[in-house]
Parts: sequence; structure tokens; C-alpha cells
Amino acid sequence: MPIEPETRKVILDAAKGSLIDRGYGSLSTRGIAERAGVPLSQIHYHYGSKQNLLLAVLEEENRRLLERQSSLYSSDMPLWKQWEQACDFLEDDLDSGYVRVLQEMIAAGWSGGTVAAALRDLVARARAGRLRSSEVAEATMTVTNLGDQGVEEVHGVIHPPQVALVGFGRVADRPWAVGGLLGVRPVVRATLAADHRASDGHTGGRLLTVIDRLLRSPAQL
Repeated sequence: MPIEPETRKVILDAAKGSLIDRGYGSLSTRGIAERAGVPLSQIHYHYGSKQNLLLAVLEEENRRLLERQSSLYSSDMPLWKQWEQACDFLEDDLDSGYVRVLQEMIAAGWSGGTVAAALRDLVARARAGRLRSSEVAEATMTVTNLGDQGVEEVHGVIHPPQVALVGFGRVADRPWAVGGLLGVRPVVRATLAADHRASDGHTGGRLLTVIDRLLRSPAQL
């Protein structure tokens, strides 16, 4: 059995892997212990409960991402290179399972009082502008959706320190050809406004391609 603090990391990694593979509904401390190769008592010793362990997983994932962002924006890399790297981060987050972890944590918040309280506190402080410096990174991009107001297409105006704005209009039935066959399908228009000092059309096109792929496969969101 690994020794402290390695034991804590092994348990965290096992909890993250179990959350991604099995989902919150099928998650158990016994299964996590088996995956980590440690006695069940070690989970309760280090974290106290499954809810506390899940909060530790979320905290560790956020810490890792914030370190990544801080390292990027404090580097001497040109702004346009930083923008390209930030676009790559989106795909990295999907591949690493971070997005799935976040989804499962939301599910946990709906069904677990401890996790729900922590998430409500985080959301409330974010809306009130009272997040701690350790919980935020520099702003990069705004996503806006005006579809609920009947808007079909958004032409964004970038507000510093943002470098881009992705806008979504309403979902509407339109004629659309797929595989050579014309039919009526639900279509949403996504637009991108970007600062050309930070990016170019090629990089913006990559981002829109990723968004298009995710909208066609919502299970990946």
C-alpha cells in the first residue's frame, strides 16, 4: 500500500477514474478503494466521506486547470500563440475527462447535500463577484446565448480583457442537406468574434469545428 501523501493522490486518481467510467450514480467508496488498491478504511481516514472525496476531486481538478491557465498567461508567449494554446485546452479538457467530472459533480449536487451546499456557495460568490483569487483565472472568452429571446444570429462586440465572443442564436427548423438528402432539421447558428491581435481565422475555424462536433454529439458535453 502506498504511503502518505501518495495514498491521498492514489485515492483521488481512483475516484476521478471511477467518476468518469461509472458516473456518480454507480460510485461507491468500496469500488474506489479497490481501484486504488487500498483498504476501505483509508478513504474514510483521509476524506471522511464519499462527498468530501468528490469535493477533493473537484478542487484538485480546478487547481490543476488554474495552474495551467496562470502558467500560460504569465509566459512570454505571443498573444496569438496563447490564444491557440487556449483553444487546444478545450480539447484537452474533453480528452482528460474534466468535462465529465464536472457533469457528474453537478449530478452529485442535485442529490447530495454536502456537495450541493459547496456548489451553491461557489455559484453565489461568483455572481456576487466575491470569488477568491485562487478560484479564478484571467478572462479569455465570453459565450452568449440570445436564442431564448428569438434572436437568430449574434454579432458579438468583444469587451476587454476578453479576446473572443462566441454567440448562439435560437434553434429553428431549416432545410438542411445530409448525405445528399434534403430535409427539415433543427439548426442553430454559432458565430465567433475574435481579436485579430490574438488569433486568426484558422484558429477560430478550429474552435467552431470543435463546437459543431460537440453539438452533433451532445453526449460529449
